[in-house]
Amino acid sequence: MNMTHIKIYLKIGALCLIMGQTLISCEEKKQELPKKKPSGHELVFDNLASSWDEGIPLGNAMLGALVWKNEGKLRISLDRADLWDLRPMENLDFDNYDFNWVWEQWKNNTYENVQQKYDSPYSQLPAPSKIPGGAMEFNIQQLGPIEHVKLSTDDAVCEVKWKNGTTLNIFVHATEPIGWYKFENLSDTLKPQIVPPLYYSDKESKVNDPVSGQDLRRLNYPEGELETTENSITYNQKGWSGFEFQVYTKWNQEEDDVLVGSWSITSKNDSLNKTKNATEIVEAQPIDKIDASLASHKAWWQDFWNRSNITVPDSILQHQWYMEKYKLGSVARKGAPPISLQSIWTADNGKLPPWKGDFHHDLNTELSYWPTYSGNHLDLEEGFIDWLDAHKSTFLKYTKEFYGTNGLNVPGVTTLTGEPMGGWIQYAFGPTTGAWLGHHFYLHWRYSMDRTFLEQRAYPWIKGVAIHFDELSIVGEDGKRRLPLSSTPEINNNSRDAWFDKTTNYDLALIRWTYEKASELAHELGKEEEAQEWEEKLSQWPNFAVMETGFMISPDMPYQESHRHFSHLLGYHPLGLIDKSKGENDSKIIANTLANLESAGTAAWTGYSFSWLANLKARAFDGEGAAEALKIFATSFCLPNSFHVNGDQSGKGYSDFTYRPFTLEGNFAFMAGIQEMLIQSHSGTIRIFPAVPKDWKNVSFESLRAEGAFLVSASMQDNEVTKVKITAEKGGKVKLKNPFKSKEVHVDDHNIDAEWQDDIMNIVLSPGQSIILTGN
Repeated sequence: MNMTHIKIYLKIGALCLIMGQTLISCEEKKQELPKKKPSGHELVFDNLASSWDEGIPLGNAMLGALVWKNEGKLRISLDRADLWDLRPMENLDFDNYDFNWVWEQWKNNTYENVQQKYDSPYSQLPAPSKIPGGAMEFNIQQLGPIEHVKLSTDDAVCEVKWKNGTTLNIFVHATEPIGWYKFENLSDTLKPQIVPPLYYSDKESKVNDPVSGQDLRRLNYPEGELETTENSITYNQKGWSGFEFQVYTKWNQEEDDVLVGSWSITSKNDSLNKTKNATEIVEAQPIDKIDASLASHKAWWQDFWNRSNITVPDSILQHQWYMEKYKLGSVARKGAPPISLQSIWTADNGKLPPWKGDFHHDLNTELSYWPTYSGNHLDLEEGFIDWLDAHKSTFLKYTKEFYGTNGLNVPGVTTLTGEPMGGWIQYAFGPTTGAWLGHHFYLHWRYSMDRTFLEQRAYPWIKGVAIHFDELSIVGEDGKRRLPLSSTPEINNNSRDAWFDKTTNYDLALIRWTYEKASELAHELGKEEEAQEWEEKLSQWPNFAVMETGFMISPDMPYQESHRHFSHLLGYHPLGLIDKSKGENDSKIIANTLANLESAGTAAWTGYSFSWLANLKARAFDGEGAAEALKIFATSFCLPNSFHVNGDQSGKGYSDFTYRPFTLEGNFAFMAGIQEMLIQSHSGTIRIFPAVPKDWKNVSFESLRAEGAFLVSASMQDNEVTKVKITAEKGGKVKLKNPFKSKEVHVDDHNIDAEWQDDIMNIVLSPGQSIILTGN
């Protein structure tokens, strides 16, 4: 593998740390990467990146842009979340090839029939798939050398400055479907070009694998239409069936030294809602409105950053957390599609995105929303659960047709509209996917305490999943219920051995959690008969398969070799069925499991494995271990623009995977890992700084969220907690593990009486009430 070197410089506030030479995989490119300059929580480089996946990312969850350089031209890759080829998978015939058929092939040892029917077409067929939207390019050769390229994460504006004094500012408006660009101090006229994706060519199409991306020409689209005027360009592209999209840009250069322009992308589908086209959107925003647009854009981002903040003494981890939060604000919104594998930053390399840019629900979408809860961004997470509810009828239909049950499950790999896409069916059609997605409904309830949401959405979803498990399961020889076939992502890949005849710990965790929470929520709603029914159902399932080395994969398979997925540990994290708060036995299982996980090594891990490990370590109150895992992720599995690329880019041997397909779940699991180190509330008790390394003497956070809808701020100075502020959105009892050195705790509100239960403070707060606690 050819490697080049890059020095990455980070500066957090007054801190400046040279991260050293990080080896970057260059399997697809040979050029030298730009150098990152010191700059707060910004990204600053001395040149434009020469690869799309290292570009400056901008977005608002619906529109996205990447700023980089392609063959000497400044390129702005353009994307929109609903640009999808939604042709149905030709192989999905549930009338003749349902779950029972799969089970029969497995029992008869003719599983190659299943692989040919369901697995192969995903790799061979180019669609359904997320598709790119094209790019704008500017010929910047006459401008000379660049002084710097900067992303200001505070206001989501990219600035490019040339040494001749020319500057370019680019932003995608925070809430409106429009992007803007402004050149100043130009010495000559400059015009953009729109470059369509390579959908059309008379050359022979290539067949590639879904990881590196299939050739766009395999979609067989007609050639797009470009219409250019003196100060505008329109690009119309027809796709599969009635789908089409439009890119439009308009600019004004009345003064030779200033060029101002805007752009938009819109999509239309005969079967979906029709929207305004891009031309109408841009024309409705006159060029002279750029300053007003920028002001409202900045106001949204200011509010976004004010929702929560952290300060940790490790400059690498702090910088990465802020980059993850920036990306989260760029790709998640209520009203927008969920975060797919690459979201609004689809590959701009003439190919389909890795794994078709789809929605993977066997880990990827779940991890992507972990930080929204304690990070106090439930508004961003709502886009995900709204999408799940919006396509619930599709999921019910799939569950009935493939599994034959009346309950609720979700395909593990879906299109924009929730339709199944196939692939390795142990996970693409996994029997428990709906339960892991149900965990997000539960978390939204616990962090918001929205009773209407609980009654109308959270409980019905989890109840539906429970019904699916009840109807799908069978009684084994031991008298306990089990799944006819069980799996665990992605053990044994897609072989016959990836199915287990005994329920795996992954599936069992989701099943046990579903019945437990169905009972809990039924009690909360006063549905006592239903609660009792779920408790009885739960008692019919076995306990976890555990041995002296901790969690097993299944009752017949110990964890004994490195693997990227920690799916067998779902009962520990994130579901919390096994937890240190539950006593010595659980603590021993957790300690043995983590020791065994690390003893097997990291050779088969990808980047998100290290982010997930940090969360596991934090739940075990191991701050040093969590910080180490996060630092490996940030320095070895991310590109200079902070994008997680799955493979080890450091050359230090952390993983045998050294490729670079970009996906987002590892980034957001990193953000969640930092927050798990600072605050935990999953056990019902709020813990402040539960997993902070001993050498982190000064740490603080503002407005992180705890279960029960409590907002918490805290500070630590010289290894001593000095202040904790708690605000109750909905009111109720706060259970706080005493973070101070003694029980002599001062509460600023003298109307509050704190009751002690061992080292737990119990305080009842009214809705909207805030208290500040300090140690004496």
